Amino acid sequence: MVKSGDTLKVFMNIKARLARFLVGMVPPRDVEDIIQETYVHLCKIENKSYIKDSESFMFRTARNLALDHLKRAETRLTSGVDNMDDHVIEEHDPTYGQIASDEEFGLFCAAIRELPRQSQRAFILKKVYGYSLKEIMLEMDLGQPTVESHIVSATKKCVQYMRNYGVEFRSKKAGSRHQQTALSDAQLGAKK
Repeated sequence: MVKSGDTLKVFMNIKARLARFLVGMVPPRDVEDIIQETYVHLCKIENKSYIKDSESFMFRTARNLALDHLKRAETRLTSGVDNMDDHVIEEHDPTYGQIASDEEFGLFCAAIRELPRQSQRAFILKKVYGYSLKEIMLEMDLGQPTVESHIVSATKKCVQYMRNYGVEFRSKKAGSRHQQTALSDAQLGAKK
């Protein structure tokens, strides 16, 4: 039988063991939530007289809550797959944009790690730190054609690496041509 005052004490004594127990059942990010739900569930029970062993009761409760959590997650997953045609990821969705951006940044970093040492250094100084060609030449003690060659080579290799993983790039030149054409059309319209 569990006394009301003992509930917190017992819970605090087994909290770490509950966490280790749950890690094998649910994703680690959900463990703490389930542990808290277990405690709340135990606190909500008005008549604790039927609980013979509070530890085993908490473990059973945590297990059941974890299984419920997994069932809900599975239901969300399968219903999400069933209704996949109903959901279209829109480009302006900030969450999608952030995830895509994070993945692309990871690929970008991997691409840089694959570069030869000198190209990698010149590229990072130029594209990440914003050094001018003169500053890179001084920093690396290289001539301008060599620095330019390293940066161009690194850029091409990074772009190719990322394209191999499905990242597409919009050409700035194409965008500026479009803007120039639109501007020219507007100017032509004004002249007419």
